[in-house]
Formats: sequence, C-alpha cells, structure tokens
Amino acid sequence: MRLFVALELPEEVKYRLAAMAGGLPGVRWVRPCNYHLTLRFIGEVPGYQAEELDLALASIRAKPFALSLSGLGTFEKGGRVQSLHVVAERSPGLAHLQAKIETAMQRSGMPPERKKFAPHVTLARTDGAALPKLAGFVQAHNLFRTEPVMVERFVLYSSRLGKEQAVYTPEVEYSLAA
Repeated sequence: MRLFVALELPEEVKYRLAAMAGGLPGVRWVRPCNYHLTLRFIGEVPGYQAEELDLALASIRAKPFALSLSGLGTFEKGGRVQSLHVVAERSPGLAHLQAKIETAMQRSGMPPERKKFAPHVTLARTDGAALPKLAGFVQAHNLFRTEPVMVERFVLYSSRLGKEQAVYTPEVEYSLAA
C-alpha cells in the first residue's frame, strides 16, 4: 500500500481553491477531490506495517486547532518549478500534530522525514508552465486567504497512481480531542 497522513479540507475551502484553477497554460490542475494538507508521506508499505502505523497513529493525542490558508507559493527541484500551492499558516496546533505524527512514524520503524515540514495544499503540477506566466499567477492570487477552519481529525490515506492523476482513498480517520 502507498500511504500518507493528511488533513482533509472542508468542502467550502475546496470550492474556493478550485475557483482559482485555470488560465495558466502548461499546468496539470489537481482535482478538488484530491486537495489535502499532507502531514507525513509514508510511501509503499506491506500490509502488516500499515497495521502497525495505524496503531501508532491511533495512539496520538492532540487538541483540535484552527487552520488558515494564506497566499500562494511554488516548489522547485533542480532549478525547475514543479508545483503550485496554497500556503498553510503555521500554528502551534499544526506543528504539534505534525511532530506527534513524525514521532509515531519513527517509533513504527519508518525512517525520519528528510524534508522540512512546509504545510501547503498543492493546486497544480507545473512541468510545462512558462515562468513569467506562473509568477504572474502567483502575484495575482497572492492575497488569497481562507477564514480559519477547525481541524478536529486527521486521516490515513492510500494512494493509487492513475493515468491522469492519483486516486486518494481515506482509509482511517483519527479524532483530535480537547
């Protein structure tokens, strides 16, 4: 199974994000049903390890917190812009939950995450976008902001690679309790 841990987004937030999609040649837009905020990518694991990860995630205790999205950004690799995203504002609640998840993953035998946590929601893959147009799009939408939404759970997703885009399936939901 190919797995990751993420925050699901409310439908009204997905709707606002989807309203930005379009008008930028050379990008592949993420379908609104696939919008999420990844807390930890796990990758391919055998079934027995998925069960161990589930048990570790179920033991996490964290309080609900408010999440806001604000502004756009891009990620580069090897000098090429690879994706366009909306930035999630950092908060103590988000940092605490992500750290707990990372600790649970390592205790379950997963190697430590190499990348620094950069909370975001991917909007598009930008392999073929012209940089000036991409920069203009980011500038035009940089004042994007959502009202804070309460995060009361996190989700273990499976991911199946498809022809056009991956298909994400919620496998287990974990509640946050005050």
